[in-house]
Amino acid sequence: MSEHDRDRQASIKAGRRGTMMPGGPRGLLVRLEAEVRRRLETTPACHDWDHTHRVRVNARRLVRAEGADPLVVEAAALLHDLGRAVEMGDQGKTCHAELGARLVPGVLRDLGVTDAAFIRRVADCVRTHRYRARRGAPGSLEAKVVYDADKLDSIGAVGIGRAFHFAGRIGARLHNHAEEAAAAPSYSREDTAYREYLVKLRLVRDRLLTATGRRLAERRHRFMERFFRRLAEETRMA
Repeated sequence: MSEHDRDRQASIKAGRRGTMMPGGPRGLLVRLEAEVRRRLETTPACHDWDHTHRVRVNARRLVRAEGADPLVVEAAALLHDLGRAVEMGDQGKTCHAELGARLVPGVLRDLGVTDAAFIRRVADCVRTHRYRARRGAPGSLEAKVVYDADKLDSIGAVGIGRAFHFAGRIGARLHNHAEEAAAAPSYSREDTAYREYLVKLRLVRDRLLTATGRRLAERRHRFMERFFRRLAEETRMA
């Protein structure tokens, strides 16, 4: 039996839907949403509460299709960017996924959660949700669902919008040549939305981990391809 399976069984035996979680699952999610909103209220818009809410909505859809544990997934979706403000503040020196996973136990315990197995499962989802993860790939079904839910929000029309928002915040150009974009360091003038597309967004579709996630990504992926071709044409950089 894997560690993920042992934690799942331990959560059930602990009765986390009752005594180990004051107010029950619904009560926890209400309190957790309020706490996450408070913590993200000053975070830049590409990783703010709106992004977290969209990831939560994506996660709910994937849970229904894939059969994952809805409470673990929704809690992790709410908490997945808890460390993002620190990472953006130090321009990527901190891994927000690793920091977030370290913060999860304290947040959940402060909200009255005493189920250690549940806390570990949520923290694991947060730790492994990052695209450029430094510590292994998502292992449990719940972690895969959170990973896919977050990645779906990074592609398509909303992904393009977020990429331009980030590029504007750091003072990057509107558009550049593929050679300029590919050779550019992060947080530089050449770190454009197009660079984000080349080094990350165009690869997301093929790296999703659930069948439902891959299906939902297809239409978003095709839209990005069309958009950046058109942008290159209009700026005469094709």
